[in-house]
Amino acid sequence: MKVEQISIFLENKPGALEEVTRVLKDADINIRALSLADTSDFGILRLIVNDIDTAEKVLQANGLTVRRTPVVAVEVPDRPGGLHSILALLSKKGINVEYTYAFVERSGENALIIFRFDRIDEAIDVLLENGVTVLPGERVYQL
Repeated sequence: MKVEQISIFLENKPGALEEVTRVLKDADINIRALSLADTSDFGILRLIVNDIDTAEKVLQANGLTVRRTPVVAVEVPDRPGGLHSILALLSKKGINVEYTYAFVERSGENALIIFRFDRIDEAIDVLLENGVTVLPGERVYQL
């Protein structure tokens, strides 16, 4: 039920993000979701892609620092309070959300939210026990 995400450390300079997208484009890698957080000197680009092995290989071959991180993809009702219902379950168990990012697959249905938890296996168990849809990586990579 885990999804593998690629984290890439980028210098905070013009063209850094473009280089990553060019490398992935040239390798025919499709980006399914992304998040970019920056500081004054560097940024962390987090990506879900359709072919993680190839993406990791071509990015490293182009001199980029790449790390794989397990995350969880959760379907959240696309309505007011949808995210809160998920967070309330986790909060009751003392599970911390380290970061999250989202995208809506089809408006009005479900949002897909990517979570990084401090206790990932326990978080998955809590979500599944409460009837929350947790998507396997194979499904997310192909969205």
